[in-house]
Amino acid sequence: MKILTVVGARPQFIKAGAVHRAIEELNRRKNRIREIWVHTGPHYDYLMNKAFFEELKLQNPDYYLGVGSGSHAKQTGLMLERIEKVLEKEKPEAVIVYGDTNSTLAGALATAKLGIPIGHVEAGLRRKRGKRRE
Repeated sequence: MKILTVVGARPQFIKAGAVHRAIEELNRRKNRIREIWVHTGPHYDYLMNKAFFEELKLQNPDYYLGVGSGSHAKQTGLMLERIEKVLEKEKPEAVIVYGDTNSTLAGALATAKLGIPIGHVEAGLRRKRGKRRE
């Protein structure tokens, strides 16, 4: 199975890292999943980017889209166009997006428009200091 992972920001690297480790563990028992990483590239500073891949021991992205900074519309539009090209080339059986960033929106939209199954990973509920959610 070929899965495409779309990331672009710190919280996504952390969430995707957990899924990546689970995929690696599964592949140690049965080599079944090929994970392709797409980094949209809104952060180009070392500390906002490569340091996370190194510290979390993530595979280097297969595709670095280099979108850079800009308005939400500009970033999302560029990401959408570039992700679509990768999807058409790679033809994954599923795509995983993380959190609620421009990368998530662009990845989900491109994936849905091409009719590819999509998964969304979120970390959980947030709470205000001092108040518990049940």
